[in-house]
This record gives sequence, C-alpha cells and structure tokens, in this order.
Amino acid sequence: MAEITNELMYELLKRVHGDISDIRLGQRELKAEMNAMRGIMISMQQDIQNIHTTLARHEVRLDRIENRLELRELQEAQARFETHP
Repeated sequence: MAEITNELMYELLKRVHGDISDIRLGQRELKAEMNAMRGIMISMQQDIQNIHTTLARHEVRLDRIENRLELRELQEAQARFETHP
C-alpha cells in the first residue's frame, strides 16, 4: 500500500479544488441558461396574452357586426311587408 504523505494529500486537494471549480463554472452556465429560458417563457406568455386580447377585441367587433346585420335584416323584412298595400 502506498504511503500517505503531505505531498500526496496536497496533490489530491489540488485535484478536488479543480473539480469543484469546474462544477461551479457548470453551475453558473446552467443558471444563465435557466434565466434565458425564464425570459423566453415570460415573453411567450405575454405574446399569448396579447393574442387573447386581440381575439377578444375581434369577438366584440364581430358581435356588433352580427347585431347590425340582424337589425338590417329585420328592417328589410319589415319594409317588404309595409310597402305592399
């Protein structure tokens, strides 16, 4: 069995320190990627909300148009009956 010396312990500690540094760097990269994904998701959520708002506005306009068409059809139908003596 190899003898455990201070030099061997020092080399092992340097290797562990290097591994921990690599893990920290990877963790920072993952945090940056997660923040970017979070920003993209928020942007997509806002886009979807804007689409819903636009669709709701169009729905209101279509309802008003349909109402006008129904009123016009009613007037035309009444006019046909009123013009005939």
